[in-house]
Amino acid sequence: MPCVWVITFCSASSEARARHGETTVKSGLNTQNSAFTLLQRSALDSLRRHWPEYLMEAAQLGIFMISAGVFTALLEWPTSPALHAIPNEFIRRALIGVAMGGTAMGLIYSPWGKRSGAHMNPAVTLTFLRLGKIPPWDAFYYIIFQFLGGLAGVLLTELALGKYFTEPPINYVVTIPGPDGNLVAFLGEFSIAFIMMTMIVYVSNKPAISQFTGLFAGLLIISYVTFEAPISGFGMNPARTFASALPSGIWTAYWLYVIAPIGGMLLAAQSYVFFKDHESIQCCKLHHHSALDCIYCGKIRLFAEGKKSE
Repeated sequence: MPCVWVITFCSASSEARARHGETTVKSGLNTQNSAFTLLQRSALDSLRRHWPEYLMEAAQLGIFMISAGVFTALLEWPTSPALHAIPNEFIRRALIGVAMGGTAMGLIYSPWGKRSGAHMNPAVTLTFLRLGKIPPWDAFYYIIFQFLGGLAGVLLTELALGKYFTEPPINYVVTIPGPDGNLVAFLGEFSIAFIMMTMIVYVSNKPAISQFTGLFAGLLIISYVTFEAPISGFGMNPARTFASALPSGIWTAYWLYVIAPIGGMLLAAQSYVFFKDHESIQCCKLHHHSALDCIYCGKIRLFAEGKKSE
């Protein structure tokens, strides 16, 4: 009789373990399915709620590319009256810088720029993602729409200007390394990206001067086009370089224009966090003075209110 009990107990235990194993497998599958469903829902929910901001990011980089193309063609096309009126190459490049920097300022302070944050650059978006100031799906869509917007701007400029934009010396305003080669161009791109993001995180998080972030960004762009462009072509933006490279077919050292801007901006943000408190970074917007609720930090006129209370 004891043997029967042992056999019966062992059999029951085996069945219990089998049922437990089956339950565990089903539980694991259900968990995986739930996670996948949650991921899908999060992606669709982000797109449903924030698609206007994504389109604004696309439009802003598209407008920036149109500005770059139009003013470069105006000042650099061989038969352009402006080129003959201004024979000095340095002055012409400075004027192009003023046009591009002014365009950037206008976009940052525009209603669209205030609402989306005016990243216009995957390197900026990835840096704020690293800092935890923009949700992953928003960052993903920002980057996709930045690439699409930049490309749309280039194609519209091609449609409007034709050969005056597509043929040398304009060449779709492609970014390629200067005569000193890839290494020097890499260092140039890395440096200007590092300086730009350092300015953004420091200035945008100081209430007394935060409203000047867009102004300083525009001034930096003017200086970059004027002085750094001969070194690397002034990319500092993977989506901007892609927008020119795809229709032109000129992919010279494209890796450089992806790695250097992202690396430079990430290092700048990490340096800021090292010397400052991570929590001092308030939001991922370049200009936070808006009457609208911020979709990222949920605040209205964050620094304007803070300044009044001081």
